[in-house]
Amino acid sequence: MATCEGEMAGTVALKLVSPGVCELTKMAVNEKFQGKKIGRALAEAVIARAKDSGAEKVILYSNTMLHPAMALYYKLGFREIPVDGPYKRTNIKMELTLA
Repeated sequence: MATCEGEMAGTVALKLVSPGVCELTKMAVNEKFQGKKIGRALAEAVIARAKDSGAEKVILYSNTMLHPAMALYYKLGFREIPVDGPYKRTNIKMELTLA
């Protein structure tokens, strides 16, 4: 969870999918606080947590209509891979290989 100006600003979760693979999920930033790099901070925190847990990669499912989110994921180093997920509203799957 992230706070800004004493208010809840955003959330993110990390889900273990299989040994060595975590999923970045449930990331959202309150519209009031968008543009303040809160999404980036949340994503970086989740990636660091995945690394600390020994994960080899982080995956995520999203929708290409979410332009700011897509730009963030590419900046963080995620790359598109074939979609195979259970989520009906997604049309893209991405992964980040952790060093």
